[in-house]
Amino acid sequence: MAVSTGGARLVAAGILLSRVFGLVRQRATAHFLGSSIAADALAAAFRIPNLLQNLFGEGSLSASFIPVYARLLAEGRREEAGRVAGAVLALLAALVSVVVLLGVLLAPWLVAVIAPGFADDTRELTVLLVRVIFPGLGLLVLSAWCLGILNTHRRFFLSYASPVLWNAAIISALVIAGPTQDSATLVVTVAAASVVGSFLQFIIQVPTVLRIERGLRMSAGDAASHVRAVVRNFGPAVATRGVVQVSAYVDAMIASLIGAGALATLSYAQAISMLPVSVFGMSISAAELPAMSEARGTDEQIAEALRARLSSGLQRIAYFVIPSAVAFVLIGGVLVGGLYESGAFDRTDTQWVWGALAGSAVGLLAATMGRLYASALFALRDTRTPFRFAIARVTLAAVLGLLGALWLPRWLAIDARWGVAALTAASGVAAWVEYALLRRALHRRIGSVGVDGALKARIWVAAIVAGIAGVAVTRAVADQPALIVALIVVPAFGATYFGATRLLGADRARRA
Repeated sequence: MAVSTGGARLVAAGILLSRVFGLVRQRATAHFLGSSIAADALAAAFRIPNLLQNLFGEGSLSASFIPVYARLLAEGRREEAGRVAGAVLALLAALVSVVVLLGVLLAPWLVAVIAPGFADDTRELTVLLVRVIFPGLGLLVLSAWCLGILNTHRRFFLSYASPVLWNAAIISALVIAGPTQDSATLVVTVAAASVVGSFLQFIIQVPTVLRIERGLRMSAGDAASHVRAVVRNFGPAVATRGVVQVSAYVDAMIASLIGAGALATLSYAQAISMLPVSVFGMSISAAELPAMSEARGTDEQIAEALRARLSSGLQRIAYFVIPSAVAFVLIGGVLVGGLYESGAFDRTDTQWVWGALAGSAVGLLAATMGRLYASALFALRDTRTPFRFAIARVTLAAVLGLLGALWLPRWLAIDARWGVAALTAASGVAAWVEYALLRRALHRRIGSVGVDGALKARIWVAAIVAGIAGVAVTRAVADQPALIVALIVVPAFGATYFGATRLLGADRARRA
């Protein structure tokens, strides 16, 4: 268990570093663009290439490529593993080249689908941004292939820290061009900088990949059967990722219908809400997938190995994600204000984003634990079961999102922009349904596994105590600037939580 725990630490460290730079990027964007029309256009434009990156990139490759590649390495068949890796790279490069070309040509229609609420200048600007950003997609997908190689060889940090360069390129563009360019010109500059960042993110990983995988060959040869297995698994994996991404796009589509600034509000909130999902959920899932894929022996021995890894991973996720959810609800305004309140982003914007962030807390734990359950099914080479459950999640999220975002504010006679909070909460409810389905399916395969109920209850109590303490400290320093308030309140929340879990016997901090 030490190896995967250490791997999770490295993944978490890399993701945390890249996410910190991501938050700096979001703060710089908020400073220069606020919740303007240009900010809406940029948020929508980034979502379209990101959809395809997520479809063909890390998630799909992890589910289809790593189990096959890791098993070959575990069996000592390094030459075959190298051929599989090279053949997958060639196929992926050809596929993505076609997708990028189509994306540039079909940009107007893509924007019409993802942001039907955009019109005139906003729509034209979004189309331009999509065309500028799209070429960077291919480089990001190849970067995800590097991640698959590096993760399997337990080189976790580099691949997850490499997005720092992508964020740094955009931050540099904002800082240099922001003071002198108008908002419409600035977002085009940012889009061009993202392509430069995509190249840097890919190229920094290449030397390490070539060093650890010396058997890389672009033709499959006698490893063709293994390549076919990757391709067979890739289809359902892409479909699963596609369904999940459709959910995000449905959210964006609904947000564009709410009104001006709603999509930017959603984007700012998601940048914060995805932090615990990425740092804790993705790190543990990414580190455990190769280890679970290597499990060998009888069915019962494999099941026992998976139960042990899942139990440890789920406890670590609960320890950090539960207080994150509580913080989003009780001190979310402090987090948003400390990160974004500057320049064009004012206190009113903070309130809107806090509402969306609080809504995301509803399904935070389910979404994060669900990643680990899905990884266990991927390790068992079952990509179809997560696909079916993802469809259920997206369908439910779309129905609840439409009702909550567009109908609920009218029924309550409140500002339509509160629909963004209803939208994120609806996605959270759907995440719990998917989590329950994944958990039941996995229990049927390997037996019951989860977090002890008493332990989970103690974690919740400690988190709520910390949240109350955070609210009290917030009131005591409310007259200070937003950044100063955050620098005081967040450490107080954390210290209270760690102390309370220690007193209640739920302390997992030393392991993480």
